[in-house]
Amino acid sequence: MKPPKKNLKRILMIATGGTIASKRSEDGLKPLITSEELLGYVPDVKEFCEVTAMQVINIDSTNIQPKHWLLISSTIEKYYDQFDGFVVCHGTDTMAYTASALSYLIQNSPKPIVITGAQKPIDLEITDAKTNLSDSFLFASCDKAHGVNIVFDGKVIAGTRGKKERTKSYNAFSSINFPYIATIQDNHIIFYLDDKDRLTEEVTFYHKLDSKVTLLKLIPSMNGGILDYLFKHYDAVIIGHSQLVWAVFLPMKMTVSTGRSSAGSMPASLSS
Repeated sequence: MKPPKKNLKRILMIATGGTIASKRSEDGLKPLITSEELLGYVPDVKEFCEVTAMQVINIDSTNIQPKHWLLISSTIEKYYDQFDGFVVCHGTDTMAYTASALSYLIQNSPKPIVITGAQKPIDLEITDAKTNLSDSFLFASCDKAHGVNIVFDGKVIAGTRGKKERTKSYNAFSSINFPYIATIQDNHIIFYLDDKDRLTEEVTFYHKLDSKVTLLKLIPSMNGGILDYLFKHYDAVIIGHSQLVWAVFLPMKMTVSTGRSSAGSMPASLSS
């Protein structure tokens, strides 16, 4: 690797596929653009960072599995000491899941780990991909940035708070019950949460995930017998609820105070 230019941050871009890296094919959009090709669409980032591009997978994000989260995390860990920040290019459909997983796999990171993508491929004339990617490199090069965040449509969202709420709008992601970390406009970053000085522990990488955890969204008229099936196939069940569905939850004979099901020792957590 070449030594970095003076005052430029060294950023590792990890490409995983997704719409941002897709081209038209006989089967529709397919992730065919390589990491080096992606980088070629944002030449101006050379003004504030030196980027090394790496392709770890090249898939539609709907096919992302926990093993891929571990792969991305282990790649960041392997090169952690060699770079100042990291940008992960990812499909939008499961971006929030990946951001959340990385937030728990990589904790207390003083270096920024940015996840980004696009609603349209980067090779189109009209696309959000170039702006999102450029903004991501800018944020990953910022001294105030740290931890895992989504950068999308000029917004910086904490990795555990992102949710895709719109499928066609460039404004695809929202921060749920938490303020935006920052906004980015015209190559300027405006921070709303500037808390890097609160980091007191060393960065920690975790290497195991239990993939046998599932989410159950409660709806009116749901048969409580579904829990018996889930308890046989999963190690834990997260139950999504609101005040409107307590009438559904209570007949399922779940013990809220202990977080245990009546059918056995299965952990059952509540989430709104």
